[in-house]
Amino acid sequence: MRLNQLAPAGGGGGAANLVSTPAQKKAAADAIEKHLEPDTRKAGDTAESSTGAAVREFSGKDGEGWNTSPALKKAHEAWERQVKGLMGRLGSEKSALRSTSILLRNTDVGVGLQTRQSSGLDKL
Repeated sequence: MRLNQLAPAGGGGGAANLVSTPAQKKAAADAIEKHLEPDTRKAGDTAESSTGAAVREFSGKDGEGWNTSPALKKAHEAWERQVKGLMGRLGSEKSALRSTSILLRNTDVGVGLQTRQSSGLDKL
């Protein structure tokens, strides 16, 4: 790597369409909040009630249930963990999208302040 030359035309190795505006980040965060999170929660709740009913139905009232009942219960427990993980990830992504602009602006301000500080050599 040589530091005494300009970057090749087009910049670094990233794709040009990876840049997004604060408005695009806000729109993506809003989509997560208004659509993805509620829809995911609703799908999880729907699976909760219908799977619970199926587990009860297959368990048998006389103690002689089907093997399907414990298998459904185990599959549903895995589903619940996945839904909780997905909800956590959606929340993290939403938060990251909303805080990126603030983080970058604060970094720019901090770098600007550091570069404007006078050096002891300026007085010589």
